[in-house]
Amino acid sequence: MSRSLDQFVDGKLKALEQRNLRRVLAETERVGPIKVMRGGRRLISFSCNDYLNLSQHPEIKRAAIAATERYGVGAGASRLVTGNHPLFKTLEEKLARLKGAEAACVFGSGYLANTGIIPALVGADDMVAVDELSHACIFAGSRLTKAALHVFRHNDIGHLREILATHRARHPRALIVTDGVFSMDGDLAPIAALADAADAFDAWLMTDDAHGIGVIGGGRGSSFVDGGAHRVPLQMGTLSKAIGGYGGYLCAGRSVIDLIRTRSRTFIYSTGLPPASVAAAIAAIELIERDPDYAALPLAKARAFTRALGLPEAQSPIVPIVLGGETRTLAASRLLEDEGFLVIAIRPPTVPAGTARLRVTFTAAHDDADVRRLADVIRARILTEAA
Repeated sequence: MSRSLDQFVDGKLKALEQRNLRRVLAETERVGPIKVMRGGRRLISFSCNDYLNLSQHPEIKRAAIAATERYGVGAGASRLVTGNHPLFKTLEEKLARLKGAEAACVFGSGYLANTGIIPALVGADDMVAVDELSHACIFAGSRLTKAALHVFRHNDIGHLREILATHRARHPRALIVTDGVFSMDGDLAPIAALADAADAFDAWLMTDDAHGIGVIGGGRGSSFVDGGAHRVPLQMGTLSKAIGGYGGYLCAGRSVIDLIRTRSRTFIYSTGLPPASVAAAIAAIELIERDPDYAALPLAKARAFTRALGLPEAQSPIVPIVLGGETRTLAASRLLEDEGFLVIAIRPPTVPAGTARLRVTFTAAHDDADVRRLADVIRARILTEAA
């Protein structure tokens, strides 16, 4: 009965294999803040989003263990049923304070947050304008609204204003959505200019700060860089990168959060986060608040790397080395693995066709000597050969 399904799937996989686009899982055991075991080898990872290494921090782990012992391993139900254990209130208050908002709502993941928040705020009569390089879950959430979806060129405020000038008057509501830190390019959204455009056209601005919270803007995120403070009414983000654990959130006005808790389907119909994840996030935010110098380390190391290679100064802990073709990028990743580094090749559809790249990420625990050696290998073995 499944013969046609098997034939279809086998054909799709073969086509992807021929284009170097088939994905496979590689068992990777983390054995410390920056080292992993992969394929029987110990490697220094420059591919992890745990920018502050908090998933390995003793204080954060103790908080998670204590919460598990007190509350158990799971929430047991949706937060609106019986899964809203007391730790959520503490976490949401800390998130709101960190982001300068009235209130916050925690979701099961960043993907669930974006696919729940956006459809709860706009509908089929409205419009959504999205930066072309925004994360896939922003596009997923935008399409679920059935609103008119307009994509503006990356960080091109002029193009965004053209779209709003042409289409805004036709819709009762308009939402502008962008990454705060773009996950594959590492650059920042021009928050202040986006806020100006939103004000000019009576649109709402929402930022996805998954890669900004904890490491940009004194740890408060991308909304606190370049004059954007307190100008973003919808600050979404994750707890799974610099925060070190798992989950997503929205920080916004109190009435917005009340509506999200009432109408967001991915909040209503999902089991709450495990208590350990909530407690770990609380401890992580407390650490970030009391030690902003530590939170600044990943960006400092990324900038040392870009200086060493003569690249534009890093704006975040993410530095792309764009090589173009999939075959060449996979070969470069294997070369670095031979040198003792884990730097993953990123290929379409995660990035646009023709822009396959090495995505290099930096954490607080990376040794300066390892950063220099990685730069030396890339310069001598990858960029020189490319030239």
